[in-house]
Amino acid sequence: MPNQRRTKAYVIDTNVLIHDPSAIFNFEEHQVVIPMTVLEELDKLKLSKSGVSMECRQAIRNIDKILGEASPEEISDGVAIPAATEKHGYLSVLMDKPVSQSTVLPNDLNDNKIINSLIFLQQQRPKTQIVLVTKDINMRLKARGCGIAAEDYHNDQLVSDIESLTKGFHEFKNSFWDTINKVETAHEPGRTVHKIARSELGKDVFVNQYIVDEQGFVARICDMNDEQVTLWDRSRDHLMQQQAWGLTPRDIYQAVALDLLLDPDIHLVNLTGAAGSGKTILALAAAIDMTVSQNRYTRIIATRSVRGLDEDIGFLPGTEAEKMEPWLGAITDNLEALHMDDESTNGSIDYILQKVPLHFKSLNYIRGRSFQKSLIIIDESQNLTPHQMKTIITRAGAGSKVVCLGNLAQIDTPYLNATSSGLTYLNERFKGFPLGGSIELQGVPRSALAEYAESHL
Repeated sequence: MPNQRRTKAYVIDTNVLIHDPSAIFNFEEHQVVIPMTVLEELDKLKLSKSGVSMECRQAIRNIDKILGEASPEEISDGVAIPAATEKHGYLSVLMDKPVSQSTVLPNDLNDNKIINSLIFLQQQRPKTQIVLVTKDINMRLKARGCGIAAEDYHNDQLVSDIESLTKGFHEFKNSFWDTINKVETAHEPGRTVHKIARSELGKDVFVNQYIVDEQGFVARICDMNDEQVTLWDRSRDHLMQQQAWGLTPRDIYQAVALDLLLDPDIHLVNLTGAAGSGKTILALAAAIDMTVSQNRYTRIIATRSVRGLDEDIGFLPGTEAEKMEPWLGAITDNLEALHMDDESTNGSIDYILQKVPLHFKSLNYIRGRSFQKSLIIIDESQNLTPHQMKTIITRAGAGSKVVCLGNLAQIDTPYLNATSSGLTYLNERFKGFPLGGSIELQGVPRSALAEYAESHL
């Protein structure tokens, strides 16, 4: 199929392939163009110590899978991208703009080289709409300023507004039962359940969401089908009095979060909320309780994504745990909070660290491993891409549990925002998972100062 007959060509930037190494397969019947400068950047990063080296290697393998046996002419014109349907796209490589041609932008930056090449390509193919796909906002602005269409990569953005994400609970004013016309109550071994018509709720409901009202009724959705929803009646007093390593919840939102954390049948818990809402201390208290007191897990693995950490960890002196400990200060800070009333806080923490098999792991060391009977805490997970999130979640072996903690209002990773974060992706993809649950904690119980700062700064 000649290039001239293709009316749209998507040019992929390096950061898109790092964000999603399989991005080239997601443009349906359109042509996908990889600039030579992007291949050079991928080649430079693939052997680096950075945390994106794995994504670069995967992207290169995907490109080679399509172009590996093609001739130079075919690579320039476009090689068919394998697809499940008859509609498939074409992949080609764009050479840099010829030196003899004048440039619009200085060629001192790779971004400028790519944009100059696109301007030249647009001149050569005036009937083709050239679209630059990049997660770099400034590059999109520069491209548009030069007359080239540019857009963000949206394929893995499942929601356009994070307000539409499930909070993990539905709140009702006054009494929940005032809104229900018919209910069937049954007493099963160890619990009471209520069965109501799904149409009665009038909301998007999922398994392991909670129903909370102002009259003190709390229930968890334990089963559902197209016609009926089964509610597991959870005593509010019982939830508020439950303990994990001496920690009791301060409000009903922390209580339902702790309910999910301590449930052996829940394998994935996703806790979001503002800074100081109690995400880390709840997860840590539950983890220690289930590991030490209940012997349910053999170890606790704590990890987080920190920009610069993966580059530095190989050169710093000390063991992996010693290198990771400064970056996981939130864990040790919360250990202090759990034992602040002890006679010797430092002695208690040293005792716990000796007794509890708590391991601090870098993301680079987690890849390729399988953790059996482990409780994995992923702190600051809003800074992970969907691909990185998948890489970590799939490390969970038999008998393991994963707890993801994050605040979508505090994203530090370049090219990520609240809608493209791996935490948002996880929340949306797993909202119907029967062995998982998600809770958005409310308020800032940390302190009056922290609460005021969260709402006013």
